[in-house]
Amino acid sequence: MSHKPPIDASQIPVHTAKSLYPAPFAALVQHRSKRKLGDHFGLSHFGVNLTTLAPGAISALKHHHAKQDEFIYILCGTATLIYGEQRFEMTAGDCMGFAANGGVGHQLVNQSAAEVTYLEVGDRTPGDAVVYPDDDLTLTQGDDGAWVVRHKDGRPY
Repeated sequence: MSHKPPIDASQIPVHTAKSLYPAPFAALVQHRSKRKLGDHFGLSHFGVNLTTLAPGAISALKHHHAKQDEFIYILCGTATLIYGEQRFEMTAGDCMGFAANGGVGHQLVNQSAAEVTYLEVGDRTPGDAVVYPDDDLTLTQGDDGAWVVRHKDGRPY
């Protein structure tokens, strides 16, 4: 249980761990930064990230989860949500949810000249699998919680 007092979110350090994405995909998210707010407070059932996309950056490869729900809320800037084949402009106050096993890939892209900052919330249901419809990549979560990264044909990266 966390006994930490309230804190200005900007005081929580930017997460600097290496991306789960293998090369060449990791380079695509290098201009994304996350402050893991939920982890700071020891939350175990869901994660909350304060995420910033530099101009030209993407949130992730277009993907969808088998078991985990996701939710985003734009705090500032203008992002383009790619949802399946559709594109939506999102600005401060806009939100979107992605239900587990929905089967529609999504990602945020910052096509503007200014940073985009948003909250992303996701549950931590174990045994998840992530599908990347446009890329030769799959992520599967093992029983130990570790992610296994593979090509779509099952070969490891």
